[in-house]
Amino acid sequence: MKRLLIILSGVLVSLSYVNAQNVDEWNGQLPDQNTITTAVPFINIGPDARSGGMGELGAATEPDAMSQHWNPAKYAFIKKDMGFAISYSPWLRQLVNDINLAYLSGYVRIDDVSAVSGSLKFFSLGDIIFTDEEGTRIGEYRPSEFSVDAGYARKFSPKFSGSVVARFIYSNLTQGQTVNGQSTKPGTSFAADVAVYYENDVYVDWLESSKVSFGANISNIGQKVSYSNDTFEEDFIPTNLRIGPSWLMGIDEYNTIRFSLDLNKLLVPSPPYRINDTIVAGKDDDVGVVQGMFQSFYDAPGGFSEEMKEIIWVVGAEYWYDEQFAIRAGYFHESADKGNRQFFTLGAGLRYNVFGLDFSYLIPTQQQNPLANTLRFTLSFDFDAFSAQGQN
Repeated sequence: MKRLLIILSGVLVSLSYVNAQNVDEWNGQLPDQNTITTAVPFINIGPDARSGGMGELGAATEPDAMSQHWNPAKYAFIKKDMGFAISYSPWLRQLVNDINLAYLSGYVRIDDVSAVSGSLKFFSLGDIIFTDEEGTRIGEYRPSEFSVDAGYARKFSPKFSGSVVARFIYSNLTQGQTVNGQSTKPGTSFAADVAVYYENDVYVDWLESSKVSFGANISNIGQKVSYSNDTFEEDFIPTNLRIGPSWLMGIDEYNTIRFSLDLNKLLVPSPPYRINDTIVAGKDDDVGVVQGMFQSFYDAPGGFSEEMKEIIWVVGAEYWYDEQFAIRAGYFHESADKGNRQFFTLGAGLRYNVFGLDFSYLIPTQQQNPLANTLRFTLSFDFDAFSAQGQN
């Protein structure tokens, strides 16, 4: 909590400094930090340990039960007829022990070219004591947020597929309490994802097999969120563009290695630089959702160089032995001016008959991370293997 108070104090000091300046005296110097913030950021948190072990990526990795978050178009290429997985991630475990993220995702193949999928993400913020302006305790609550969605994926050709997902988002942070004289309510939103996926076998003479893939997913295209009945202010949800390639190398019958890259960009307006409520650099961010998505490519106050800083890049690798045991590693990089999340990840996976178990571990290299030095896990179930066992 002390860290949160320090951060809040720093923000308030920065805002006071900006408002104290005179527009006519501005020398064109922009602040170093210009982080994009949104409502319900939990829906962009990577939920599973397999992708978490590769640096938090998944645009073009091999399809699995957790593809709903990363790229649901991959379900059209999944080899199994049915499967689901559940994942658990402790949050801020070095400070508190009751904040966590849980995720359930699954799919069912309809036929050889299409599949349906769904997921539920639940984020619990733990027990929080609410007090009035005099500091008198008025109650203890457990704020929480969740999203639930359903998707449909279909092959358009033997190498290319697409998908759409519909999502409902619910965020109850204040439990209906009055904050600064304003009544509050849960924030809700409806959103959609649009994704594509491509894969193709390629010949490499020194490999037994080789496959390249590419994925793109625009997620959380949806209405803004409001938490109050007394104001018309609304916040963008984290609409995100994720694109990236992946290369699977089959060294021999038992050993495979995959290298992947993801690029991410929030399709949300960059905050303009204001002095005394006058915009002196950048563009007005009080716009509609669609305009904000297009504007996000050219509205940064610092111009093209700042736009490039808004791109997060992630690299990851995954090694499998006999499709039974995996070792993973990855690196996540966000510009120091846009949040400064930079970390390495390690992971491992096991597959045994019906069950699969994945682990990941995050090692921050810059600022402290909510998942720092935390072990995350995902448990998956293969219904095809279960059915095969029942027939034997």
